[in-house]
Amino acid sequence: MDTGTHIVMGIALGGLATLDPAVHQDPVLFNAVLAGTILGSQAPDFDTVLKLRNNASYLRNHRGITHSMPAVILWGLAISLLLYVLVPEINFLHLWLWTFGAVVLHVFVDVFNAYGTQAYRPFTRRWVAYGFINTFDPFIFTMHVIGIVLWLIGMEPGLTFAVIYAILVLYYVKRYLDKRRIIKQVKEKIPDAQIIATSPTMKQAFWRVAITAPDRFYVGKVENWQLRIIDEFERKPLPDNELIEVAREDKNIAAFLSFSPVFTWEVNMYDDFTELRLIDLRYHNSAQHYPFKAVVQIDDNNQVMSSYTGWIFSEQKLQRKLITDDNPSAL
Repeated sequence: MDTGTHIVMGIALGGLATLDPAVHQDPVLFNAVLAGTILGSQAPDFDTVLKLRNNASYLRNHRGITHSMPAVILWGLAISLLLYVLVPEINFLHLWLWTFGAVVLHVFVDVFNAYGTQAYRPFTRRWVAYGFINTFDPFIFTMHVIGIVLWLIGMEPGLTFAVIYAILVLYYVKRYLDKRRIIKQVKEKIPDAQIIATSPTMKQAFWRVAITAPDRFYVGKVENWQLRIIDEFERKPLPDNELIEVAREDKNIAAFLSFSPVFTWEVNMYDDFTELRLIDLRYHNSAQHYPFKAVVQIDDNNQVMSSYTGWIFSEQKLQRKLITDDNPSAL
């Protein structure tokens, strides 16, 4: 989920913690628990700082090890110990339980996005992306804000958020059934579909779909619960040649390949270099564009000149990125 939603979830969990008699009866413990749930709701996204380094590092690591099972345990313990050192008279067990719960909730809600996480590490490095909740879901965010407002005007927070979370559980079930409905439509239209990647949007009845069949990739969208295939590509593996071997060693290409399961590619020949483009098919947008891609330019001596991976919405910006991100001497 987005940062704002994680923050309001942390506040909500702090309010829900008042159902715990130990927290309800001890204002000092309550304040520590509220701090713990807010910090815990943000901690797994600490890896966002990698974006300051480069997109490749961010792409390979964001929602990776920081969202793994060992990390979830360590985040909860580290935050609880820090708060306990600051306020040693509080009940550590209850502080840890609610802080740990906030970290678990963060990772739990992230697995339902199309982006996904490596939440099952160390057992597998597979990206878990169930794809039926948008990264920012207006209904989920609004329900939390309503709960916080009701708390501020005097409603009992524990009961308030218990009701809200009961509603949200039903909402998750509803969105899961929405996804099943879309998958059924896909299989009726493309019987040999093998993998169906769904990407919900902020609109309830508008979804994006990327479909893998034995010989083709299909890109579709669902509007008002009607599936329409808008693009298709031949499913072809990357060639086994020296150019591709060089490209695979580039950090941006390697990061893209580690993350993107449904992509097409193209090779463009120029006078001084050859360019490989990898295009993720899961993120088709309303401008008929595939903005998430990786590009590498390799010279005639099979040396990487420049490369980039990330979200690009215009060719002009891509060319600037290729110059400034990896080949500053070309400025």
